[in-house]
Amino acid sequence: MNYTKISWETSGDWLLRIVKNETFIYVIRRFLQALLTLLLATALSFLIMKLSPGDYVDTLRQNPTISPERIEELRQQFGLDKSWPEQFGLWLWRIFTAGDFGTSFVYQRSVGSLLWERIPATLLLAIASLFCTWAIAIPLGIIAAVKQNQATDRILQVISYTGQGFPSFITALFLLIFAQVTSPLFPVGGMTSIDHAQLSWFGKILDIGWHMILPTIALSITSFAGLQRITRGELLDVLRQDYIQTARAKGLPENRVIYVHALRNAINPLITLLGFELASLLGGAFIAEQFFNWPGLGRLTLQAVMAKDQYLVMASLVMSALLLNLGNLMADLLLRVADPRIRLES
Repeated sequence: MNYTKISWETSGDWLLRIVKNETFIYVIRRFLQALLTLLLATALSFLIMKLSPGDYVDTLRQNPTISPERIEELRQQFGLDKSWPEQFGLWLWRIFTAGDFGTSFVYQRSVGSLLWERIPATLLLAIASLFCTWAIAIPLGIIAAVKQNQATDRILQVISYTGQGFPSFITALFLLIFAQVTSPLFPVGGMTSIDHAQLSWFGKILDIGWHMILPTIALSITSFAGLQRITRGELLDVLRQDYIQTARAKGLPENRVIYVHALRNAINPLITLLGFELASLLGGAFIAEQFFNWPGLGRLTLQAVMAKDQYLVMASLVMSALLLNLGNLMADLLLRVADPRIRLES
């Protein structure tokens, strides 16, 4: 009996420590803020959809083979005969009670199943782009800062300004032209080849990776240019600090001064940008997916908007907003890990 009491007290103390933990409280707070953000984003997208002229059923009226009675049946089936507040309220109620985002007008399938098919492709493209961007931009930013005002620095600055000056759709167009000139070296259609199912598991990975090259480049160019400039600027600010001059005066190797003392303090603002970087990549994925026929969430959302597929548009925007919130939360937690002096409340 005493052992049971001690066990319960130990469990209670452990649970109490978790509940009072700063990180736990911050995550819960951000989760509640995310719910409010998702609700507002959904309401705004619903209002925009309704304020635009016509709906999905109105497009069917142009088809003479569909009778007015059938069109009215479809309006009742999709709930379009109800008032705007009723439609929005019923949709939210289905989400909270059954986890059901409704049925797609165009695909006649569950919206949830469509999203789960497309989200992995978008995340794969965004994460690959994020990895390539950081793996290239940060080393080049460090080189530019170390070689300040030298030929290397000037060349890298020209590359950076040129990359930022090209919108994503212009970059995608140039890459499509490049793929056409070098055909069949780089595939531009879809995520896999025709014989993908017959390949080995390693061959399937290589096939998907080969199809990802051009979309990843199109998605990374602008982000790479901006991140390189920010890395250069942050590192230059740190290198001018007194403690860096003191470290050099003590005779520490230059590599240790740069990569241990300076970069460790310059990296914090870059981690803060990670959440915004993921947000911009997810936004840019709409363009890359459309140009390269990539079967992701962005392309699905764009097609749903054009077809006025109401529930699919709203659910897609909810998923996009959720991914953005998760990206920002991940950046905040990584910043806390990188610098324990930072308090999450601030």
